[in-house]
Amino acid sequence: MTQTDMSKPSGLAAYIAVTAAYWAFMLTDGALRMLVLLHFHTLGFSPVQLAYLFLLYEVAGIVTNLSAGWIAARFGLTSTLYVGLGLQIIALLALTQLDPSWGLWVSVAFVIGVQGLSGVAKDLSKMSAKSAVKLLAPSGQGGLFRWVAVLTGSKNAVKGFGFLLGAALLGLAGFHAAVLGMALVLTLVLIAVILRMPPGLPSGKKGAKFKEVFSKDRNINWLSLARVFLFGARDVWVVVGIPVYFYAVLSDGSEAGNRLAFFTIGTFMAVWTILYGAVQAYAPKALRAATRPEPEIIAAARLWALMLLWAPLVLAALVWWAGDPASWLTVLLVAGLLVFGAIFAVNSSLHSYLILAFSKGERVTMDVGFYYMANATGRLLGTLMSGVSYQLGGLPACLLTAAIFVAISALAAGKLRAE
Repeated sequence: MTQTDMSKPSGLAAYIAVTAAYWAFMLTDGALRMLVLLHFHTLGFSPVQLAYLFLLYEVAGIVTNLSAGWIAARFGLTSTLYVGLGLQIIALLALTQLDPSWGLWVSVAFVIGVQGLSGVAKDLSKMSAKSAVKLLAPSGQGGLFRWVAVLTGSKNAVKGFGFLLGAALLGLAGFHAAVLGMALVLTLVLIAVILRMPPGLPSGKKGAKFKEVFSKDRNINWLSLARVFLFGARDVWVVVGIPVYFYAVLSDGSEAGNRLAFFTIGTFMAVWTILYGAVQAYAPKALRAATRPEPEIIAAARLWALMLLWAPLVLAALVWWAGDPASWLTVLLVAGLLVFGAIFAVNSSLHSYLILAFSKGERVTMDVGFYYMANATGRLLGTLMSGVSYQLGGLPACLLTAAIFVAISALAAGKLRAE
């Protein structure tokens, strides 16, 4: 399968359409996560119960990515993109049916199921968008690294705005109105993308076999393992630990205090994710990807993972030493987590480039699907450990677990070799 030249109108138009659809999806994904987390925290859910709400979301991502690569190879990338957007709309509409009169565990089971559907939707959309970059990006002069960094960085900036949007909508409009509004907007986006999607993406081939999803390439397998623990290291504090910790510091239990906490937490998560996305987009230039040989870029993956290790270690020690939450500690935590986010973004950008560089054009969707299965496994591990570690040892335990995960990711990245 040959690459489509980005200078061709159809190739460029297809890239823009895919990117726009991905942006719209990630805006609702970020907003939905914040809505669910804060809404159920105010209902009295414990950290472990909050983690349960997202577990099926991550499990669904593992299963979806294993099959999504094959489905895209068999039926085409546009099909998986449209189905991903459609399933997210269904998930949002389903959440509007949540009834406050239901019992606790009925509500939990319902939300877990809906989040699972949203997880399927997310990974279908992600695999479609990332695979399209491999096929549409220009070759040479760091073109692939640059285009995947633009897509991934801009996506995370949009998701950051989604966090802020979710917190704001919860405070201003309430849970049900916010979810319904997002479903309506995403429906309009899906209709527009279907009507305006130009040719340029592969339509699939009948001979694709499911067993081909599992990679035999050592670099792809080691990179996937590094990805598991890199994203586990992020989610072990971002899913439950930091939002619940900041809520405890900021809210006084009143309605006004809750609203202030919602906006503050949403703003922090938005700023963190937007910074993360901006650094991702800048990473190719910072790493001089256009002029450096691939072996040097591969070596950089281990170096940047080792650099990331210090941030959670220092923050864990600081929070443990401080004991009770305090304003000065919150300021230092914010600063430290922003540093973590910037270094994490370079690591993530390197991984996103390397998986496409290692993949062969004829099986790119299956290699990307396998890799993002590892990504979902890391999110699942991080989500589970976020609730468990916070329950057992508070925020210091979350941050220490993150440091252990980063160390494992660095060891796996050290196994990558230039071919």
